[in-house]
This record gives sequence, C-alpha cells and structure tokens, in this order.
Amino acid sequence: MNASQEKASYEKFWRIALERSSYAKQKKSLIPLETKIIKTYVHDDYYFELRCIISKISINTLKETPTPNPFLPWNKDLEIARIGNGHTLILNKYPVQIGHMLLITNSWAPQNGWLTMDDMTALKIVDQDTSGLWFFNSCPIAGASQPHRHLQLLRRKANDQLCPRSNWFDRLLNNNSSLNTNTLLSSYALYRTTSDDAFSLHQSYLKACEMLGIGTPYIDKAPKKPYNLLISRNWICVIKRSKEGMHGFSINGLGFAGYLLATKNSNIKFLDEFGPENLLDNIVDPT
Repeated sequence: MNASQEKASYEKFWRIALERSSYAKQKKSLIPLETKIIKTYVHDDYYFELRCIISKISINTLKETPTPNPFLPWNKDLEIARIGNGHTLILNKYPVQIGHMLLITNSWAPQNGWLTMDDMTALKIVDQDTSGLWFFNSCPIAGASQPHRHLQLLRRKANDQLCPRSNWFDRLLNNNSSLNTNTLLSSYALYRTTSDDAFSLHQSYLKACEMLGIGTPYIDKAPKKPYNLLISRNWICVIKRSKEGMHGFSINGLGFAGYLLATKNSNIKFLDEFGPENLLDNIVDPT
C-alpha cells in the first residue's frame, strides 16, 4: 500500500461520519446543538468547561423520543457503518460536536446490563481506525437517556488533547498522592491499556467493576451499582455513581472528562464557590 492509499484508508469512519452528518442535517434527521463556553474552571494542570446550549431547543426535548427505542430500528440516515455481525456505528441525533458517534447493538441489549466481549471487540474495530474519547452511561442515574445498549465516541486526532480533565487521569495513573482521597479511591478504578486487544480491555472493565463493588457477570445478572465508563487509547476508567446530578446539573460520563452543561436550573454560584470537583465528589458512590 502506497502513502496515498494508506492515508485514504485511515479514519474512514470519521470521513463517513462527516459526509453523513451533512446529508442527515439536510434531511433534518440530525439536529446539531450549538453550545458556547460560558466559564472555565482551572485546577492546576487541568480544567473544566462549562457550556450552555444556545440552539433553540430545550434540554427536555433531548430526553424525549418518538418511540420507546429509537435504535430498534435506527434511523438509516444516521448510519455510518456496520461493525462486525452485531453492532452498527451511527451518528448521535443531537450532537454537541460534529461527528459524535454511537456504537449500538443491532438487536436489543439493555444499557444497564454488562458490557460483553462482543461490545469491546466492536469498540476496538472502530478505535483502531477512528479514535478519541469513548464514554458509556450505564443507566439513568449515570446519565443514560436511552435503554438500548450504546457506547459513545467523540473523535480526537492523535495530537489533540483528549478532554479538559485528561491531565487529572494522567496524574492518577502515576499515583499522585495529592489525588488519593478516600472518596476517590473507592469511587474510581483506573487502569492503563497498552494494546488494541479487546480481551484485555474487557478484562480491565470487569476487574474495575468487581473492585468497586459493582459486581461481576459471573455472579450478578446485572451491575449492582450505576456507573460511568471512560476509555482512551491509554487507559480505561470506571466511576461508581450515587446520583444523577445535583444543584441543577445533570452529569453523565462527560462530566468526569471535564465537560459540564448548564441549564436555567443550574446553580453556577455553587461551582464558583466550591468548584466542579466538589460537584463530582457529591455524585459518586464511595461505599
């Protein structure tokens, strides 16, 4: 394969996502949400972005669906590619970033069930071509808006910063003692990932869930606790949750990556006084 052929085959999912986004937007199957940063909260070498939606759409609209399961079947205008025999990569109908992708199961699988080897294999197929920040919200308390199994991907270029809080995760991986509070150690499980092996990734996920008391699929029919999952090329992190949000902020996996969304009910004065880390500390489960 020559250099031009290699370049053409790289990030094919991303290129299709951009093409489908333009098409789906014209068909009104895709409704991008325009946001703006209203505040940035800096903590040493990492930070949080606080955004608000400036599109003419309410946050409640995002939680409403015309059918009980919008992924069965999914809107073909949003389809990017079939991944293996059991998964499909589609566009998020309401993206806050162009090309926001969802990896869904073709047949019914519950969002609040255990992620499987097939899920991780499909994730790795996508990630080996188009990588970035993956996140998963296990149930409504963890920020899930749909009951059908879906993992989400925000694409990042190789040299892009993964997320505002990426240095925080790097410090935790390096066992920075200033981060090792009791709440942190009992609510987060973070492991390095050093290969594109789906089996190793799945084993790290299972190990994290067992360590946090979320359970194991070998014993428990479903996870015993709500959780968020973040995956990068270098690490995997599971965060055990106690509540969906507080002070008017709804938090999903992106909140732990450093992305916060404010609505008219959000108490921004709380963030100004106590900071976003305090907000996160109060919605994780340290038990």
